[in-house]
Order: sequence, then structure tokens, then C-alpha cells
Amino acid sequence: MGRDLFAIALFGVALAAVASLTQSGVTLTFVMMSLYAALLSQAWNILGGYGGQLSFGHALFFGVGAYAQALGQLNLGLNPWLVLPLGIALGALAGLAVGGLTFRYGLKGSYFALVTLAFAEVFRILALSASFTGGGVGLMVPLQEGAANMQFGSRRGYIYLLLAFVLLALAVTAWLRHSRFGAYLQAVRDNEDAARAIGVNPLRVKLGGIALSAAFMSAAGAFYVQVFQYIDPGIAFGPAVSVEALVGAIVGGLGTLWGPVLGAVALHALSDVTRNLFGELPGISMVIYGTILIVIVMFLPRGITGCGQSLGRLVGVKERARA
Repeated sequence: MGRDLFAIALFGVALAAVASLTQSGVTLTFVMMSLYAALLSQAWNILGGYGGQLSFGHALFFGVGAYAQALGQLNLGLNPWLVLPLGIALGALAGLAVGGLTFRYGLKGSYFALVTLAFAEVFRILALSASFTGGGVGLMVPLQEGAANMQFGSRRGYIYLLLAFVLLALAVTAWLRHSRFGAYLQAVRDNEDAARAIGVNPLRVKLGGIALSAAFMSAAGAFYVQVFQYIDPGIAFGPAVSVEALVGAIVGGLGTLWGPVLGAVALHALSDVTRNLFGELPGISMVIYGTILIVIVMFLPRGITGCGQSLGRLVGVKERARA
């Protein structure tokens, strides 16, 4: 685990240096949005990659964190820094509630995926109907620029905040790779009946996994509100967030430490390139983006990280053969 933590620390120092030294607003925005996508993917990877529970409705936890962040400031008058941990805790509780209702009755695979999608849709409809959420109009957080209000004057401040979340998510993922709980989680993923036979409690393990995953997803929702100062039911609980989270993890490599980060950066870069090159032709950038994404999923079933590992093994075999 020591090497993983060293690599995570090095990654953090490098990105902090890039954010401090660059003066390009385009570069800073790219770094910020790539980190945001990486946080979404890493949150999904904890449950989907290490726990093997594929969720189509992770937007539920994102929306809980986002609305908690907005309502805590608007209705309760709390400082954003104080609301942030409360929103994350509410997201984790939402994860436990969903897990308790699904895992207890043995839902997994496509059934679990569809149920999580249904939960997110139910919350979207409830948020559209409720008055305290602003209904379809949504909520707008007032501009109160200053670090004390978690509203920074430049992208750098948001990058540092988001980088802290991503580093924490990476550290938790590294812990999952080496800890007893992580071993239990992966054992349940590989064969739940065999894990139960050796004394593992699958329900308890899966509840822990979904709570961790939901907590980081809620943190991403809270961050979104602070950056864009607006949230509505379609953004908070819509399918776009869930898709972005799971696609980044799948493309980068499920159940890996760096896969979701690599997948998120690669997809964000691909999206920017196609949009800039073909922005004058309506819809063509999305067609090219989708086509490339399909090709990646078809020919790199283990993701970018799995491809790198396969190449490394191939090079090692060739070197041994020459020796």
C-alpha cells in the first residue's frame, strides 16, 4: 500500500503544481472538469468495480449531495464548509437506505442496476414536485465570492478542493486493494456464496461499499453546486451523471486504482477534441465521440489500464524468450 500512497501523493503534487503555474483558463478548466469526472468515476468504481454491483442510478447520491449543499445555504443559512460534510453524510445514509432495500432481498446484476435507476427517477420526480427544491426551476446559490464561502475567484481554488476529494477517493481505493474489508468486498463480487461459506457477511460488506461510493458521489454533487451555483432535478437526478460516472470507470478499467482517473481524463479530452474540431456540424461531435467510445469498449474490454497491463506482460514474455 505504501507504493500506492506514494504514487497518489506524487499525482497530487504534480497536479497542484500544474494548477499553480499555468495561466491558461482553458487548461485550468480542463483540469478541473477532468478531476470532477475522475471523482464521479472513482466513486462508481468503489461499488461497481470492487463490489461488482453495477449501478445505473448513482445520480441519486449526486443529487442528494447537491441539494443538501444548496438547501443548507439557502434555507438554513449555514456556511458551505459546514454544509459539505452534512451533505456527504446524507449521501452515505441514502446509500445505506438503497442498499438495505435492495441487498437485503438479494437483488444484484441487472435487477440491482434497474432498481437504482428507478430510485434516481423517483427522486427526480419528487424534486420536480416539491416546492422547497424549486421544482423544475431549480435552486440558485447566491454569489458570495471568497474562500470562506467556498466560492473562489479562479478555477485554482476549485481545483485544489476537488483534488483533495480525488486524492481521498484514491486513498480509499488503495485501502480497498490491501485491507481485509476490501478483500471481503472483492470476494463477494467474485462469488457471493463462496464468500458466505468462509464467514463473510455479504449484506454488511455491500452496505459498506455502497455507503463509501455514495459519500464520494455526494461530494461531487456538492462541488457542482459551488462551482455552477445552480441545480435542478434534471441535473441532479438525471441519467447524464450516472452515465458519466460508469463510462469513465469502464473505459479506464473496473476494479483498478488508476483506471477511473485515466478513463475520465481520456473521455474528457476526447469530448473536447471532437467538439472543437466538428463543432460547426450539429451533432457530429457526439456521433464521433460515441463511435470511438463503442470501439474502446469492444476492443478494450478491460479498459485502458487492462490494455497497459497486457502490453507489459507481453513485453516481459518477449524479454524472457530472448534471454
